Amino acid sequence: MTKLRKITSLGPLAILVALGGCVSFGGAEPPPFLLSLSSDLQVDAGAVRAGPRAGALVVQLPSTPQKLNNVRVPVQTGSTGIAYLKEATWVDKPARLFQALLAETIAAKNDRLVLTAVQAQGKAETYLSGQLVNFGLDGPSLTVIVTYDAVKVRQDQPVEKRRFEVRESVFAAEAGPVGEALNKAANKVVLEVADWVG
Repeated sequence: MTKLRKITSLGPLAILVALGGCVSFGGAEPPPFLLSLSSDLQVDAGAVRAGPRAGALVVQLPSTPQKLNNVRVPVQTGSTGIAYLKEATWVDKPARLFQALLAETIAAKNDRLVLTAVQAQGKAETYLSGQLVNFGLDGPSLTVIVTYDAVKVRQDQPVEKRRFEVRESVFAAEAGPVGEALNKAANKVVLEVADWVG
């Protein structure tokens, strides 16, 4: 009986153990925890909002510079230098997390029907788009910065663009305090955006 047949006769668990020495299942060690954003205002469970698609608001995915096009937390180390914070990893890209935070906060604060672009099927009259310019840590000042250039497009109305920015100090360049500060700053930004959008 060959070695493979002997392993096969021991079952699937034995095969996994035997392959463990020669197959990699992910490479690097997983981070100790993942960062996410949570809205200070949330839509109540069971809440119903109804109305024509034309009256809904569509919150589009913000564009981002390349430094934010991943799940790491960027750290500005100088005027031109950027590094990434050790052991700080988002559950998703910052643009998607920020989009969800915007939609949840606007719906809860303004009691407004907020749809995705797919749900609106191109029939909404108001769209919120923009760019998430900063979403990270300024290393020298130990300050997190959230900057969002919002663009409001309404049917038959002039296009409006406005910059929103909030800074929060942190006591250490570590994943925990930086993640909490970014969540706090992001919530302040989206509350201001909600007031602006209406």
